[in-house]
Amino acid sequence: MSSMKAVHFGGGNIGRGFVAEKLHMTGYEVVFVDVMDSIIEQLQKTKSYTVTEIGGESEKTNTITNYRAINSKTHEADVIKEIASADIVTCAVGPNILKFIAPVIAKAIDRRTSSTPLAVIACENAIGATDTLAGHIKDPKNTPDHKLSEHDSKVRYANSAIDRIVPQQPANAGLNVSIESFFEWVVESTPWTKTGLKHPEIEGVKWVEDLVPYIERKLFTVNTGHAAAAYYGHARHKKFIHDALEDHEIKKIVHEALAETSHLIVHKHGITNQEQKHYVNKIIKRISNPHLEDVVERVGRAPLRKLSRKERFLGPATELAERGDNIDALLGCIEMAFRFQNVEGDEESAELAKILKEHDAKSVVEKVCGLTEKDKIFPQVVKIVEKVKA
Repeated sequence: MSSMKAVHFGGGNIGRGFVAEKLHMTGYEVVFVDVMDSIIEQLQKTKSYTVTEIGGESEKTNTITNYRAINSKTHEADVIKEIASADIVTCAVGPNILKFIAPVIAKAIDRRTSSTPLAVIACENAIGATDTLAGHIKDPKNTPDHKLSEHDSKVRYANSAIDRIVPQQPANAGLNVSIESFFEWVVESTPWTKTGLKHPEIEGVKWVEDLVPYIERKLFTVNTGHAAAAYYGHARHKKFIHDALEDHEIKKIVHEALAETSHLIVHKHGITNQEQKHYVNKIIKRISNPHLEDVVERVGRAPLRKLSRKERFLGPATELAERGDNIDALLGCIEMAFRFQNVEGDEESAELAKILKEHDAKSVVEKVCGLTEKDKIFPQVVKIVEKVKA
């Protein structure tokens, strides 16, 4: 049995097929934590599952073993006990769920006796997700003020940027995951190095001192391009992302949107034009891969989150607007995202339709996008909403 232990929140495809896979390959025993009865029962009954890398020159399959699973809804005390003696806590639960996993992590950190700080790394498609999680954990209702200094000595919080496409899985896949062969997992090292400690080892992780350029480049290129193809593809009744990108007009629009975000990335982070252009071309080639069979509605789901201020469209568009730069293509993507309504199996698209029906355009922009009249982009987004509501 391994002496290293990682607790991972979220038994979904990214959790099983990416994060847990890399932890397993490093030699960690992985303890999955989730509230979904079905996924926990499957993990408890099945001693192994496979992760198959697709989209490369040939398929490669890894078998994942040495894991356990706990339902935090019914066995919270067991989760606390596992985290209290773990080396690493990771999560891939979605940015909106971080506040719900924080209380149990806070209780476990309080009980830790190890002299080695616990590593906490949130693996979410959001900027500063670990900081967000840490904020919830350190909230006075979870960690009283008088325990904060002791708390900070017991844990190191590190933001990360993850990039790996998990396409729609076959209906009979069970726990097995098919996943893109390309991946990037970048984690900041400064929470350890600034106190003279060595960061933990995780297979495939790139450790960097400044994560912001990596996370913004990824979010404003991969996620922006992927979602742009999805929303325009949905509007034109395309089934897969590669179908959408075979449409020359859609491909041109995606390139235009990424030219706008590239302008921001190059000027903000000092990445060269040539390097960013190469990155964009690589990303479009990746998401155009027919082997991924990436369903348009899967990529477009959760439009309320994707239309929020710090996300893939409004994040770069808001900054570019403040600089006086062109954002026409991004505004078009924002319109298509607002048109992603009442899509079967996606609650947020139904909620978006309801919000658009019940509120005036300005209120919608404030509520959904988190923008105010002080933002230069505000009137342009209001116009888009008025057009969508018409």
